[in-house]
Amino acid sequence: MENLPRTLAPALLRVSSQFPVLMLTGPRQVGKTTLLEMCARLELPGSAAPSGAGKPAEAASRQAVFAPPRAYVTLDDLDARALARRDPALFLQTWPAPLIIDEVQYAPELLSAIKIAVDRERRNGMYWLTGSQKFDLMRGIGESLAGRVAVMDLLGLSQAEQDGRADRSAPFLPTPEWIASARANARSKSLQQVFEQIWLGAYPRLHLLGPSGRDVFYRSYVQTYLQRDVQDVLRVTDQTAFHRFLAAAAARTGQLCNYAGLARDADVDNKTAKAWLSVLETSGVVYRLQPDFRNRTQRIVKAPKLYFLDTGLAAYLTKWPDAAALEAGHMSGAMLETWAVAEVLKSYWHHGLEAPLHYYRDTHQQEVDLLIESADTLFPVEIKKTASPALQAARSFPAIAKLGMRVGPGAVLCFADRDLPLSREVAAIPLRYL
Repeated sequence: MENLPRTLAPALLRVSSQFPVLMLTGPRQVGKTTLLEMCARLELPGSAAPSGAGKPAEAASRQAVFAPPRAYVTLDDLDARALARRDPALFLQTWPAPLIIDEVQYAPELLSAIKIAVDRERRNGMYWLTGSQKFDLMRGIGESLAGRVAVMDLLGLSQAEQDGRADRSAPFLPTPEWIASARANARSKSLQQVFEQIWLGAYPRLHLLGPSGRDVFYRSYVQTYLQRDVQDVLRVTDQTAFHRFLAAAAARTGQLCNYAGLARDADVDNKTAKAWLSVLETSGVVYRLQPDFRNRTQRIVKAPKLYFLDTGLAAYLTKWPDAAALEAGHMSGAMLETWAVAEVLKSYWHHGLEAPLHYYRDTHQQEVDLLIESADTLFPVEIKKTASPALQAARSFPAIAKLGMRVGPGAVLCFADRDLPLSREVAAIPLRYL
């Protein structure tokens, strides 16, 4: 299952034909290298392009693109890293374009050399870069490769990818058209099966190992990857404190960011909590969903909401022993909301799009889990652990009219067997449609 088709592949190939440099970011172990290697094979003459990759006539009209085969080098290799840092120009001569450079954050010196090579050759598709740590990397890319690089984000396997419908998914929007397409393609799935997905997590390797290998995988992930990445940036001296902080953050997934409370739970100071959470966000472990407060005359809560981008990691850190215990436990609703938000986020990022997501909460306790903006319209979404949704679940939707934008159809994501109207403006949509 590690080599399941990924939704991002067509957009990645299309963008590579339009820019000299492609930067693919995302957490470690989500399949960045595997995706690029798969796309490199699709570049080969005679390979069938994935759906949406573009027609030959379209490609021919674009600026010349490098012919395959595409070489690969990783900066996890200490010798390659040393050369890249010591003599970037020689590195690029040793591994000429077209080239995949894995973990480019370890040699930011390469970016200026890549700019020179790109400006000299003026061809699209020259370099594909990956990075697991955004930290200072994105600043360097913005300074050195502005106008020459396209940045794309990859997360763990989406539900659509796990279900084998990567090429039949679309960015989530609760319109009649999206609902009809999802209804035709979604698999039947019970509440228990969804919580098994939530508990296991979305890292491709886990879907090869299965539940029996889950704890070993996450133990290694936390120790080898998260702690090492943070150590590289923040020089953490107390690994126990950092692990305690991770667990405290996981326990707060789906909640408003309260830095003082997080610092207290982790037994660190506020400054440390903010710094560590920022690193977790830039390395793709957590996501801070910002409120929509465009109408500043309204009394809107302005704190972001915190979400882990992989619920399996959050469940591991909060010590849920199995999916049944998680489903019956006190974090059930928060984990379900976290999973749904991540799935909606993937539905945009894995199509190469920015995710136009916010949430709404005012001082009168009116709250909407997700606001999706499209074509100057806001689409309100609630996430509920129920198989029998009622219109009451959408009671806060009218409040978003205060934001001064047109309001589109709303949705209650839930465990209903199929989609059904709750009113003329609100539909219940099964979570399995995501």
